[in-house]
Amino acid sequence: MELWTRALLLLLHSWCIQHSQGFNVGTSGAKIFSGPKVDEFGYTVQQFSTAEGKWLLVGAPWRGYTQNRKGDVYRCGITGTTCEKLNLQNSVNIPNVQNINVNMSLGLTLMRKPKNNGFMTCGPLWAQACGTQYFSTGVCAEVSSQFSPQTVFSPALQTCGGPMDIAIVLDGSNSIYPWPPVVNFLKKLLGHLDIGPQQSQVSIIQYGVYPVMEFNMNTYKTRDSIVDAASKITQRGGTETNTFGAIEYARTNAFLASNGGRPGASKVMVVVTDGESHDNSKRDKVIPACEKDHITRFGIAVLGYYIRNNIDSTKLVEEIKSIASNPSDKFYFNVSAEEALLEIAGTLGDRIFNIEGTGIGGEFQMEMSQVGFSAHKTKNEDEMMLGAVGAYGWTGTVVHKTAQKSEIFPKETFERILEDKNHSSLLGYAVTTLYSDSTEYFVAGAPRSNHTGQVVVYTLNQQRKPEIRHSQRGDQIGSYFGSVLCPLDVNRDGVTDILLVGAPMYMSDEKKEMGKVYVFSITNGFLSSQGFLEGSSPLENARFGMAIAAAPDLNQDNLNDVVVGAPLEENGQGALYIFNGEARSVRKQSSQKILAMKLDPMLRYFGRSLDASEDLNGDSIPDVSVGSYGKVFQLWSRAVALVTAKVTFNPDRISVLSKPCTLNGRMVSCFKAKICLRATFKPLNQVGPAAIKYNMTLDADLKSSRVSRAHFINSERVIQHDVSVSTAETCEEHQVNVQEALDLVNPIAVRVDIRLQQPDSNPVLDAFSPTAWEFFIPFSKDCGTDEVCYSDLVLSVQRDPPTSSLLVSNNNRRLVLFVTVMNRKENAYNTRVTARYSSNLFYSSVSQPSDGTEVKCTSSQDTELVACQVGYPALKTDQSVTFEISFDFNLAQLQKEVKVVFEAQSESKEETPEDNTETLMISIQYQTEIILSREANLDVYLLEEKDEIINPIKTYSDIGPEFKFSLKVSGAAFPVSLVYMDVSLPTSTKSGNQLLYITSVEATPQRDVQCDINGLIDPFNIGQKEYTAKFTEKSFRGTSHLNCASAVCKQLKCVLKDMSVKSEYIVSVSARIWNGTFLKADFQSVVLNVNAQIKTSQNDLLVIAHKEVTVDVTVSKPGAKGDVPVGVIVGSVIGGLLLLAAAVAGLWKLGFFKRKYQQLGRNDEAAETEGLQENA
Repeated sequence: MELWTRALLLLLHSWCIQHSQGFNVGTSGAKIFSGPKVDEFGYTVQQFSTAEGKWLLVGAPWRGYTQNRKGDVYRCGITGTTCEKLNLQNSVNIPNVQNINVNMSLGLTLMRKPKNNGFMTCGPLWAQACGTQYFSTGVCAEVSSQFSPQTVFSPALQTCGGPMDIAIVLDGSNSIYPWPPVVNFLKKLLGHLDIGPQQSQVSIIQYGVYPVMEFNMNTYKTRDSIVDAASKITQRGGTETNTFGAIEYARTNAFLASNGGRPGASKVMVVVTDGESHDNSKRDKVIPACEKDHITRFGIAVLGYYIRNNIDSTKLVEEIKSIASNPSDKFYFNVSAEEALLEIAGTLGDRIFNIEGTGIGGEFQMEMSQVGFSAHKTKNEDEMMLGAVGAYGWTGTVVHKTAQKSEIFPKETFERILEDKNHSSLLGYAVTTLYSDSTEYFVAGAPRSNHTGQVVVYTLNQQRKPEIRHSQRGDQIGSYFGSVLCPLDVNRDGVTDILLVGAPMYMSDEKKEMGKVYVFSITNGFLSSQGFLEGSSPLENARFGMAIAAAPDLNQDNLNDVVVGAPLEENGQGALYIFNGEARSVRKQSSQKILAMKLDPMLRYFGRSLDASEDLNGDSIPDVSVGSYGKVFQLWSRAVALVTAKVTFNPDRISVLSKPCTLNGRMVSCFKAKICLRATFKPLNQVGPAAIKYNMTLDADLKSSRVSRAHFINSERVIQHDVSVSTAETCEEHQVNVQEALDLVNPIAVRVDIRLQQPDSNPVLDAFSPTAWEFFIPFSKDCGTDEVCYSDLVLSVQRDPPTSSLLVSNNNRRLVLFVTVMNRKENAYNTRVTARYSSNLFYSSVSQPSDGTEVKCTSSQDTELVACQVGYPALKTDQSVTFEISFDFNLAQLQKEVKVVFEAQSESKEETPEDNTETLMISIQYQTEIILSREANLDVYLLEEKDEIINPIKTYSDIGPEFKFSLKVSGAAFPVSLVYMDVSLPTSTKSGNQLLYITSVEATPQRDVQCDINGLIDPFNIGQKEYTAKFTEKSFRGTSHLNCASAVCKQLKCVLKDMSVKSEYIVSVSARIWNGTFLKADFQSVVLNVNAQIKTSQNDLLVIAHKEVTVDVTVSKPGAKGDVPVGVIVGSVIGGLLLLAAAVAGLWKLGFFKRKYQQLGRNDEAAETEGLQENA
C-alpha cells in the first residue's frame, strides 16, 4: 500500500504545560522588590519608561498606616534592587480648599500618560471639608517623567455653602418636661454647625405665652462659646403655647441687622414645640410671611406630653407640618419624648448644612463620588476617563476629563440602563475604551448593578452627551461582574477584537469564589459572548480575574496575549495565568500557570495587580510585572524556539527474509533510523542554540505488557540523547534490530519526544508547536506480488430470542446481540466492526469469541458509536469470528424503537461491500415500575342501634364517621413527565341519598400534583351554614357493593408532574360517611368501593403494571336480618321437589298408591253398574 512506502509524520501537540515552566514567562532570575505590607505595597503596579531608564511604579494606598492612610507611590529601578518612595502624599493639595487627605489612598489608581511621558495617580478617598462635613470627591495628580507632581485636580470639587443665619424657636412652656434633654439637644445640634462670622450664626428665642430672645445672631462667634451659652438656658415656663406669635417675633427680630442678621445669608428657622398652639388663627398670615422672606423652616413635634396623657396628637402633627417647609419628609421631625430629641440632633444638623445657602435641602450628588477610583486614557490622548463609584448615592458615573474641563454627566444619563433601584451599582469601578469601525466606544463596569454586575458601552455625540450603545449583565449574584475590564487587539490591526470582563467573585458549584473572566467580541459597539476563561482550581477561593492585563505578543506569534491574576489561589498565595491570542480571540486553555510558591513560599496575594505592556530588558519581548502583598515581582519573558524533527529509514522497508545484522550470535533483520533536528527562533534576533533532550521510542503505541518488535543496540526500546539545536540541521543515526514477532503486518512506529534539558533555560520550546512526532517503517504484506489484499467480508447479526419487540424493565435492561464476521478471500488487515446505535442505548461490553480470537471494542459517547477490532492484525482467508456485544438501555432517552447499524471494514480492498452492513430495529416499551398503592383509616364501619340521624347538619361530625384514605404513586425507574390519576368516588345513590361527603383533598408534593376539585369538596358549605339533609328509605338488600355501577360517582382527576426516580406522590382524601342514608336503608352489610386508576401520557411507550386499586369500607348493621340469598331459595325449592319425588317413588314401590287405586277402581265400577241398571 502506498501509505507505507514512505515514513509517516504524526504531529502530537503537548497541551499539558507544567506549572512555572513549559513556556516563555520565566521565574528564574526574577527581580523582587519589597515594601511595607501594612502600606499595601503592591496593590497596583505599572511599568514606566523614561529617558533615564526603566522603572516599576508601585502603589501603596495605605502608606502612613496606622496613623493615616494617605497612600503614596514608589519607583523601583529595573537595574536596582530597592524602591524609593516619591512622597507625593504631601504634594497633593487643592488650593483654597480645606484638604482632608488623611485617608485619601493615593496610589490606588495608576495610569501612564504617553503624551508627556508621565503618569497619573489618584486618591479616590481624598475629601474636602465643608464645615463639619467631609465630601469624598477624590483627587488625582499628574506626575512628570522626572517624578515631580504637576497638576492636581478634583473634578467633583464642591462649593461649600455660604453664610447662614439660624433662629431656633424653642417652646419653654410648662408642658415641656423634663428640661435637661432639651438643653442636651441644643448642645448637640449646635456642635454639628459650623459657627463663625463667615459661616453660621445662631439666635435662640424661648417662648410660652410671650417670646424672649435668649441671645442674638452675633452674640457668640465660636462653636464652643455658643454651646456653653446654650447649656445655661433655663426653662421660662408659661401656661400657654403661642407658637405662631413666637415665629412672627423671630421673623421680624432675629434676622435684623441690629441683632446680627447678614444681608445675603440664608435664613433658617427651627421650631421645637410639644403642643398645639393657642394662637393657631395667626398661622395663615405668619407662614406666608416666612415664605416671602425666604426662611427655610424645620418643624419638630415633641409628643411626650400627648403620649403621657393619652391624648390624640393628630392635630399637633398637622400643625407642625404646616409650619415646616416642603417637602415635609425633609423638614418635619417628631420624637416620642423630650429625651429622644438627642437622637435627631445630628440628622437635623446635616440637613441644615445641606441647604448650602440655596434655601432648599437636597440629596447628595457628586459629594461622595470618589472620582479616580479607576482611570483610563482614551485614544485621544488629551482625554481620560475617571470612574466615580460614589456618585449619586453609589449609583456611580464616569467623568471625562480634558486639560480644559471635566464633564460630569447627570444622574439620569445611566439611570435607565442600570435600573439602579438601590443606588449601589458602583458604575465606574472599572473604565476602558474599545476601538472598532473607526469609532471609539467608552466602557464602564458596574459590578453591583442588579447584584449580578453590568458593563455599559456608550459613545459621546456631537453635543458631548452620552448615548448608550449596549450593555451586558453578569449571570450570577455577587460575582462582581464588571469590576475588571481589559480590551484586547489580538491581531494588532488597531481594532479592538475582544473585551475581557472580570467576575472575580464568581462562585463555583462547590461554593468557592473561583472567579471567571468573560470574553466578548465587539461589533459596532455591541458585545457578543465568546465564552469565558477559568483557572484550574474550582475547589478553592481563587478570585481568578481580579487583575487582567493585555500583553503585546508574549510568545512572538504576532498575536497579543492576556495575563490573568488569581491572588487567592493556593490558600491565598496566589497564581498567574497566561492565555495566548488565537485568530481574533484568545485560547480558552492557559498556556502557563505560575504559582506564587515557586517564587516565595511565604508570598501572599500574588497576582493582585499586573502589567505586561513593555520590554524592560531590551530583548524585544514584553515582560510581566506582578504585584502581591508587600512585594512586586518582575518576571522576564524568554525567547521561543520552534524545533522540528525528521526520521528517515535505511532501508525504507523491513524484510523478514533479509537478516544482515548479528544479535547475540544470531542473524536478525535490522535497519538504521536517522534523526535530524532543526530550529527557528523568535524574535528573529535570537540565534540560539536550544538545549534539547530527545527520546526515541520503538513501538511506543504498544501496551507495556507487550514486547516491542524492535530494540536499539542497547537492547532497549528507548534511547535518550542531549543535543544543541540551531538553525542548521543536526543529525544522529541509530541502528535498530528487529525481533521475531507475530505481527509482521503493522509498521513499526518510532516516536520522537523532545523537551528542554533545563526547564529554566532560554530559549524555550513553543507550547503551540509539536514536541512529539511518530514515524513508521512498514513490513511487506502477504498478499501476492502486488501487495494489494482483496478481501470479502460477510456480516450477520442475530438476537436471541429473535423477537420484534421488547419490554424494558429492571429485570430486562440489556440488549444482547451476536455478531458474526467472515472473510471469504485474502487477508483482511485491521478488520473492524462498527456499530452506530440510537441515543436510547449505551454500549456496555463485549464477550470474547470461544476460539480465542481477540476482539477489542472502544466507544465514544459523543458520537454514539462503538468500534470493535476483530482478529487483529488480520482476519485470514475463510476465517469466521462470532462475538457477543451488549448494550444497556438509556433511560434518559425514551424512544419507541432501538436501532443499531453494523458495518464491517478493513484496510484491505473489499470486493462485495453490500453484505458488509446490517441494520437491526426492535420496537420497545418501558416498564415504568410505578406502583399505585393505598392506605385507609377505616375498613369496617358498624352502625349501632342507638345511632340516630342528626338533622340539620352543623358540622362534619354530624354527617357521620370520618373516612380517610391515601393513594400513593411511587417507585419510578426513570423520570416520567406526566402521570394521570382518576379516582371514582360513590357520593350518592341513584335515588339521591348521600353516601360519601368529601371534606378535603391534599397532595404531596404540592408543586408537582394538581387536582381538579371544582365542586367536589364540601358542596353544601357545612360549617359555614346549616344544611338540612333529606333521606329516603332505601333497600340495599341484593346490593353487595356501592360503586359506579350501582351508585352515582364523582371523579377526582389529578395530574402528577415530573415524577423522578423512586419518588413518592401522595393524594389524600378525607370524607364522611352519611349515617342518615345507611340508618334509613334496609340492609345488613354493604361495601363502599372507591376506585383509583393511573396512566401516563404515553401509554403506547410507557407501561404501568400496578395501575388500579380499590379502597373498600364495609358498612354493617349487626342487628338487621340477614338477606337470604337467591341461590339458597332456588336450591331449597329444587331440593324439596327432589325429596318429594323420592318419597312418591318409594310409596309407589310399597304399593301405597296401588291399593288406593284398586279401591277407587272398584268404587267406580260399582257406580257405573248401578247407573246402567237405573237406565235399564
